[in-house]
Amino acid sequence: MIEQSNDAIYIIYESRFVLMNKRFTAITGITEEDTAKADFNFLDSVAVESKQLILDRAEMWERGEQPSSVYEFAIAKSNGECIQVQASVSQIDYENGKAYLGILRDITEYKELEAQLRQSQKMESIGRLAGGVAHDFNNILTVILGNLELAMLKLDPVDPLYKDLSEIEVAANRSADLTRQLLGFARQQTVAPKVLDLNIIITNMMNILNRLIGEDIELAWMPGENLWNVRIDPTQMDQILANMAVNARDAIDGVGKLTVETGNVSIDEDSGQKYPEPSTGEYVVTTVSDNGSGMEKYVLDNLFEPFFTTKDLGEGTGLGLATVFGIIKQNDGFIDVASEPGEGTTFKIHLPRFKGEAESAGSFKERGVANVGNETILIVEDELSILKLGVKLLTGLGYKVHAANSPKEAIQLSADSTTAFDLLITDVVMPEMNGKELAQQLLATNSGMKVLFMSGYTADVIAHHGILKDGLNFLQKPFSLIELSSNVRGILDS
Repeated sequence: MIEQSNDAIYIIYESRFVLMNKRFTAITGITEEDTAKADFNFLDSVAVESKQLILDRAEMWERGEQPSSVYEFAIAKSNGECIQVQASVSQIDYENGKAYLGILRDITEYKELEAQLRQSQKMESIGRLAGGVAHDFNNILTVILGNLELAMLKLDPVDPLYKDLSEIEVAANRSADLTRQLLGFARQQTVAPKVLDLNIIITNMMNILNRLIGEDIELAWMPGENLWNVRIDPTQMDQILANMAVNARDAIDGVGKLTVETGNVSIDEDSGQKYPEPSTGEYVVTTVSDNGSGMEKYVLDNLFEPFFTTKDLGEGTGLGLATVFGIIKQNDGFIDVASEPGEGTTFKIHLPRFKGEAESAGSFKERGVANVGNETILIVEDELSILKLGVKLLTGLGYKVHAANSPKEAIQLSADSTTAFDLLITDVVMPEMNGKELAQQLLATNSGMKVLFMSGYTADVIAHHGILKDGLNFLQKPFSLIELSSNVRGILDS
């Protein structure tokens, strides 16, 4: 009966194992031959973090106290494997004295699932937090950045005030990046995926990456041949590469090397076993390697945790790699990491192969020249400060602009207008009706009108309103004058 049990059963009498079933050996790796040795000590098989717990319990038994009968600890097996067990120990009468009857249950898999659930709940909580503040924060940043750009356009770059405004712009853009990182980590970032050739995307990023890592670090680029396509928002790919480059830069002390490489890989059930999660299929792999300081195990274990950082206070948010992880998961991929202290680090980013023709994609946006025009535009926004800003920006670009502070007002404006609108720019989430419903109603009488949706809400909220579909034009707040003008011009010219 003891041998048929799924739990490990043992008896310790006078500090010796006098009984153990086969399951005890299967779970702990300890054999009867091991326990028969004169120098055998069970404590040697207990993981470092659990040794004190076992010692404390032994002292309680010796003092005649009754410790809790059920507890958990970790066992370090001789093969290097560490397992979590739940133990139930009670004192029994045995021969002429007292013995300890123990039952061990392997709960390693349960603990891993529990940790995954906690991580999932943590991500969900931060996602709710990020989503909750993103809308209001993005609206505020839109007004700040938009008015800053207008003010800077009126000044000569050599004006001392221009420099002051530039500092404010840098701070506001960092705030916008932080919001994007939070949403990226929480997998709520608004995306517009395209079929891409990563070799082209990474080639276009080389100058940016060189500037990010500095002159002391050599950047090697090794594009794979006949690379398969993937489907991802090009801006997200830029985010991944930028965060990986910064992470490598911070790991290299002085002179070093960063290597970026691409290739194709097919993972079957057998080869998929070495990866941390089920991952069979065809993938495009982007490998990012550095010869920096490498990482200890505790750092690797927490690497993708939000706000986890090894940097000094104020030197990092701890969101860079968490953002990378979130983006990759959002795109049905996975990331594999190998690192040893003093041996550098290698990240392998796996994105699913997409069988389709690659599209052209802009890369990292830098300040450029605004596109102008003279068409008629109707802008609808329930936030008055953003509406006023939109009117100023579009009017400054030469467009004839009609403004409405609500869908009802927009419908009335359209009905009263003798001029057809070339473009509708509308917020997505508004009182009375959402932007998509407004567009459908206005298109009934303005069939040639094109539509650009904008919002500061997160991807899940926008998707709920049916906006994030292929073929619909969308602009995420906060946006710059250049982004607004290029989107408007591109839609009107399409």
